Amino acid sequence: MTNTIKYELDADGIALLTIDVPEKSMNVITAGMMEDLEKLIPQIAQDDAVKGAVITSGKTGSFVAGADLTMLLEMSDMVKTAPREDLFQAAYRMNKLLRDMETCGKPFAAAINGLALGGGLEITLACHYRVIADNPKIKLGLPEIMVGLLPGGGGTQRLPRLMGIQMALPYLLQGKNMTPAQAKMNNVVHDVVPEADLISTARKWILDGGKAEQPWDQKRFKIPGGQGVFDPNIVQTFVGAPAMTKKETKGNYPATLNILSSVYEGHQLPMDTALKVESKYFTDLLLGDVAPNMIRTLFVNKQAAEKGIRRPKDIPPQKTKKLGMLGAGMMGAGIAYVSAMAGIEVILIDMTQEAAEKGKSYSADLLAKGIKRKKVTQEKADGILSLITPTTDYAALEGCDLIIEAVLEDVKVKAEVTAKTEAVVPESCIYGSNTSTLPITQLAKASAREDQFIGIHFFSPVDKMPLVEIIMGEKTGDLALAKALDYVAQIRKTPIVVNDSRGFYTSRCFSTYVMEAINMLAEGVAPALIENCGAYGGMAVGPFTVSDEVSLELSYHVGQATKKGLGDAYVPQAADAVVEKMYLELGRKGKKNRKGFFDYPEDGEKSLWPGLAEHFPPCADQPSPEEVTKRLFYRQALEVIRCYEEGVLLAPEDADIGAIFGWGFAPWTGGPLSMIDTIGVQKFTAECQALAERFGPNFTPPKMLLDKAEKGENFYA
Repeated sequence: MTNTIKYELDADGIALLTIDVPEKSMNVITAGMMEDLEKLIPQIAQDDAVKGAVITSGKTGSFVAGADLTMLLEMSDMVKTAPREDLFQAAYRMNKLLRDMETCGKPFAAAINGLALGGGLEITLACHYRVIADNPKIKLGLPEIMVGLLPGGGGTQRLPRLMGIQMALPYLLQGKNMTPAQAKMNNVVHDVVPEADLISTARKWILDGGKAEQPWDQKRFKIPGGQGVFDPNIVQTFVGAPAMTKKETKGNYPATLNILSSVYEGHQLPMDTALKVESKYFTDLLLGDVAPNMIRTLFVNKQAAEKGIRRPKDIPPQKTKKLGMLGAGMMGAGIAYVSAMAGIEVILIDMTQEAAEKGKSYSADLLAKGIKRKKVTQEKADGILSLITPTTDYAALEGCDLIIEAVLEDVKVKAEVTAKTEAVVPESCIYGSNTSTLPITQLAKASAREDQFIGIHFFSPVDKMPLVEIIMGEKTGDLALAKALDYVAQIRKTPIVVNDSRGFYTSRCFSTYVMEAINMLAEGVAPALIENCGAYGGMAVGPFTVSDEVSLELSYHVGQATKKGLGDAYVPQAADAVVEKMYLELGRKGKKNRKGFFDYPEDGEKSLWPGLAEHFPPCADQPSPEEVTKRLFYRQALEVIRCYEEGVLLAPEDADIGAIFGWGFAPWTGGPLSMIDTIGVQKFTAECQALAERFGPNFTPPKMLLDKAEKGENFYA
């Protein structure tokens, strides 16, 4: 009896194994599924009545979507209590299981009727025959690199043996997917047929004498495109690949080198030994910090956030049907687009009809690109555009169940549109503000229903950025929170929930990255050194690049508003004078006027403005890259802790998800609080104290950090 795989033997001696993991919307490889395969494979091999087996899925659209990442986290935790050999055996278990299947003497065919990723694709590669449904929506790939791992079920060995090393490396190193047609062209599957013919095609292959032998187990087998360390093609590939990989990863992701090593060593060895090499490199990654941190934040905690872990449980579903979008600028236009894409009716309001129409044209342009790339049909695009109504008339908001405001960052202007809106919309309507810095509690005072007022903070460009920051004002109620989270789920974004403060969480902490870089510039640290340390440390972009993107003009105005808001509590920084000089005196606004920390020529690439050396002369003695990187990263992490200490953050999970997906904090760390736990809270605290002595109170450890260091606690249990 098996729990995850249904076993049926027909009159022709064909065993049908239908994978259907209970209580999962998609099949994933669990410990239970591996146990079931370990029972069924010997049973099939030893039963003379069985001629062969077909493996398929019982779930629509999903063959197997990879391994249960929670299981992998538990494996990495074994290092705390179990010897390395035990961890290796746990990592090797899947490889042994699939190798037993392909050498058991009975032919196995994979009938791929849905998504086959990671371990799911590896199961099919261990089958002797693979047939896939003719459906371009089906994707095959090995995305383990996205969580700091390598394919641990034979992917680094079988895929290169099927399609060639050079062709396979992008799928291993970049996590690229392939369609059924591409898989056929790459020799990854044997046939592409209509879905209704999958099982019959697989059965026919077995009944027609399908052989239970893999190509790589045959004596004269050679890897397509070159084999052996002295093959010119292989030499060329492995000379260039490490350098290209280092350029892309900045050396922050050990999985890339482990993949290259696994392929390089494994392709010279028999399969049994090659699989053990792969498991060795897989074990190394589980013993490290990068993969466990990435798995926890980027998948386990991210999925929990998307499934509503912060949602009030006693509120019924609050589906948004009609959205009122106030402001048709870049943010408003982007929000209108993602909402219409989710099937939501949108009333897009601006001060003039021309501005409102321009906001709608943003959606039209994106959909036109989709049509050109054959990702959307003209009919579907027309339907999406029909959901957006551009207007200046607030009366059109009647019947809206959600409002999102994205007008000028001015309290008075926002209060005016709030009053106009609430005069029209139903009393049950929830009102969300997309402000990035103004306190929600302050903005809510303009509302007659403060408990229904909430912050819904998007990031630009809205159609590409995955995060939405939900901000709770002092009087925001559970109904508003549930409505906001349900809306974010509708548009398929990732939410975090934070409490109100100036700058909330993401804007407040992101600004420290830029401000610390500008502080160092004022001190005489070379701008190229600062910029490169940010980029090579793993941030999405360097601090001066992002400052120019945001604009020095905006930085100046936000700084002035912050000074006014905090009054005597504001602590001046060296960066303040730099921003004022760049914007007010030198007229350098950033990328928007092609003059910021960088110059932006119309016919060339950007370059750091030579005038920086004149206005902010570099010192003769420059700090080490390690010190500059530490200042950039530790400054951000300390502000994250202050947000947590003040109750702006509700949990470390929100801190790390928000940092990576909101302002591009280095994904390889798992986020700032994961980074601190990895460094060690006590060590991090001591290093911050040393930085505070040299560079001032920005690095003074908060009480929460000092308390954790004293008690020997981490941020994650």
